[in-house]
Amino acid sequence: MGQTRRHRRRRPRGPDQRRTQRAGRAPPKSTATRTRERGITQGHSVFHAGQRPPKIVFPVVAELAAAGVPVTISRQVPGVSTSGYYEWPDRGPSARAPAHTELTAVITAVHTASRGTYGAPRVHAELRIGIGIRLGRKRVARLMRSARLQSTFRRRRGPTHRDPASPNPDLVNRRFSAEDPDRLWSMDLTQHHTGEGWVYCAVVLDAFSRRIAGRSIPDHPRAELVCDALDITRWRRRPPPGQTIAHSDHDARYTSSAFGQRIRSAGLQGSMGSIRDCFDNSMAESYFGTIQLEPLDTRLRSTRKELATAIFDYIEALYNPTRRHPKLDMLNPVNYERVHTAAHRAA
Repeated sequence: MGQTRRHRRRRPRGPDQRRTQRAGRAPPKSTATRTRERGITQGHSVFHAGQRPPKIVFPVVAELAAAGVPVTISRQVPGVSTSGYYEWPDRGPSARAPAHTELTAVITAVHTASRGTYGAPRVHAELRIGIGIRLGRKRVARLMRSARLQSTFRRRRGPTHRDPASPNPDLVNRRFSAEDPDRLWSMDLTQHHTGEGWVYCAVVLDAFSRRIAGRSIPDHPRAELVCDALDITRWRRRPPPGQTIAHSDHDARYTSSAFGQRIRSAGLQGSMGSIRDCFDNSMAESYFGTIQLEPLDTRLRSTRKELATAIFDYIEALYNPTRRHPKLDMLNPVNYERVHTAAHRAA
């Protein structure tokens, strides 16, 4: 019989020995680091299936190979095969390439017709509703990115707080919606600089269809500026007395006695938001932000007449009859009112 080995009991380590052992170890790796390393070593792709077209992936592998990274290693990051990389230069265009080229041409034409203001949602709506081409919005966005097409946009600002001190009642309370035309008008004015001086613009916007129902574009800031815009709107729309709210801010022209007299004589319900709070008249403010961004920020007009013509053309030739609005089921204001009128008559 063999001899039985005696196992010596290991002496417990003291605190100093445990601290020394922990100091010699490498710091533990995070879960994300271990997952990333395991994914690369196992050949997991950073692209999802169906989202790694060769025109995007293989040039990345080529750049890594040019930097000295072996192809057998660099191809693991995008998740492609080595044989596929070497066959890539000899491949012809894909089956969808001609369709992409044709769609890009149509998308470019739509974007140009909008004067460079449409993004992917409005371009997609124009293709689907206006032209009759059915495709996904993400595909439109991808083709627009490839063609370097984008909409004009402005930075968002933080909210402000409402001032409770208001001499006139606020009948809107930031609810800028209406069930029918000529139930709520939002009014505002702005000024724009030219080489000759300032041009002023006052508009009346219908909350139902977002249509510019009336406008005045003079070269003076007197009270007649807003009175003329209101008179044009009354002449065009002819609302029944007592059914329309005319909402504005506390600009001096809107608080003038002349404008107040026009409101009362027309049978309109005057309404004003709080002082120095653009969100109490946000619908009209949003329109002026759009017109400032799209047609006016492109260049400085040399004469007042040139700028007034540009504003008039934007309102009457683009905004009202053409520009699609997300609040109107991607219809333009004129067509939205036409559909409502037809449905009302049919009922």
